[in-house]
Amino acid sequence: MSEIPDEMMKHVDEMTLLLYVERQLDRARGLEVSAHTQECDACRTLLRALERESRLLTRAMLEEDEPLPSRLAQFQERARKSMQWIWGLVFGLAATGVYELYTGYIQPWQTQLEAAGFGGSNLLGLLIFQGAVWKGWQSMMTLLEVLAMLTLAGLGAMFFRRRIRRGSALALVFAGFCTMLALPTGASATEHRGGQSPTVNKEETIKGDIYLTGERVRVEGTVEGDVVAAGKDIDIDGHVTGDVISAGRYLRIRGTVDGNIRSTGNTAVISGTLGKNITWFGDAVTVDATGKVGGSITMFGGTLAMDGHLGRDILFFGDEVNVNGDVGGGLRQKGHALIIGSSARVDGPIHFEGDHPATVSTGAKLASPVEFKQMEKKPEYREAGYYMWRVIWTAAFVLFGMVLFLLAPSFARETIGAAELYGAPIGLGILVFFGVPLAAIIACFTVVGIPLAILVGGFWILMLCCAEIVVGAVVGNLILGKPTDTWGMIGRMALGFVIVRIVYTPLAQVHVLGMVAALVIWMWGMGAISLALYRRVQPVIAPNMPSAPYAPPMPPNTTVGGALPA
Repeated sequence: MSEIPDEMMKHVDEMTLLLYVERQLDRARGLEVSAHTQECDACRTLLRALERESRLLTRAMLEEDEPLPSRLAQFQERARKSMQWIWGLVFGLAATGVYELYTGYIQPWQTQLEAAGFGGSNLLGLLIFQGAVWKGWQSMMTLLEVLAMLTLAGLGAMFFRRRIRRGSALALVFAGFCTMLALPTGASATEHRGGQSPTVNKEETIKGDIYLTGERVRVEGTVEGDVVAAGKDIDIDGHVTGDVISAGRYLRIRGTVDGNIRSTGNTAVISGTLGKNITWFGDAVTVDATGKVGGSITMFGGTLAMDGHLGRDILFFGDEVNVNGDVGGGLRQKGHALIIGSSARVDGPIHFEGDHPATVSTGAKLASPVEFKQMEKKPEYREAGYYMWRVIWTAAFVLFGMVLFLLAPSFARETIGAAELYGAPIGLGILVFFGVPLAAIIACFTVVGIPLAILVGGFWILMLCCAEIVVGAVVGNLILGKPTDTWGMIGRMALGFVIVRIVYTPLAQVHVLGMVAALVIWMWGMGAISLALYRRVQPVIAPNMPSAPYAPPMPPNTTVGGALPA
């Protein structure tokens, strides 16, 4: 020990003991401290306390999840219990919304469609999967069901990721891929014809489906399958054993179609024979006196003239229905006018909701009188159901945004950051909002591009649904500041979304302002999502990467071996 007074040499100071614990003393000084602590109880006690504190500090620095203090742990437990009530409330609102949506819209529509002759199957299968757009949907049902099950299994694996081993998760993923690859693919025989006037000649017989695109499409022969046509004028003079799916200005059926007609266009004239139903989105449909329809007519459009024979019911949403022929079922209409001529015969009930009562001739043969209901036109904001649906949809969107933020928190944070740039996302959103649907429509003109167009269209709709959530998160950040965790981001999103809805509701009563506000929100949010995706896929250059050393230019007449002689 050094030469110091006796009262100071009895103990070693705390700093020296701390350096001893950290092995920072030289060997001679360390031996002195070790010998002193073996004889001095006070210094030995202080040394043990310093060693224990050093170990605790080292352990705390190495641990990833440091235990919370008891007060914070109790607060976290109370918050978790409160969140159970919040989750229950949100899911209750979502369940109420689903129930109201089904009982208020889907069930009445399904009842009306069954009354119009679409019974025997579910609504989704009738409208979409039974040849409405693409024959391949029927063979894709099993694949879609398996994909849905795999999606649920993946979500379950993510939820229980801490309780299962990594090998089990990989086995689940590989099993899903093997199941999907093992699914049989449906065989189909299709043919495509294009040009100015694609035609199926009278002597031809097409085995399978055929796609026809051109200015004037003509089918004079036999098609043992479906006809998918797009053009200015479409004439079916031959025999089609399947369905006719078309989009064009005029559709004329003078031949025989054993299946359905599912079309959109300006005018359709039925002079031949149709075995099943008509589904039409357009201006006018006329069934001539020589025309026969074995099933029903479901129409969304302008006018329907029924002069021929109809085997089942009429379901109409449009302007006017004029009946002068035979209707084997009932008639349900919501529109402007209903005219029943003297030669008409309707075997089922007639329900008409319009501006004024139906005009019925005295010679008409009706199974029952016309049930008329005056169409009411009152502002929606005066009804209690209007505000109830607003609350339900707001809660549903908040729940949807919460799920997205929990599934992809980093991407959600990047999207909100991109939306806070304002100018760039709005400009990019204008391009995405108008450009993507146009590209999808162009892709539909080729058979190969139809699945791609459906995929792109679905993703575009998903972005449209997420746009208001992104804008709400930006508004929440402006009010409460930027969050530090995922739940803070969710809370700001919910607050901002509610504020956006409150501001937008009165603007929606003025159609021009409501449309402008909706377009701004959609373009802003979709542009932010697109910008975040672009930043994800573009290559990132490290900001601190050292540049190459500067090399001065070589003098003229210089080669690898040195300068050339002059």
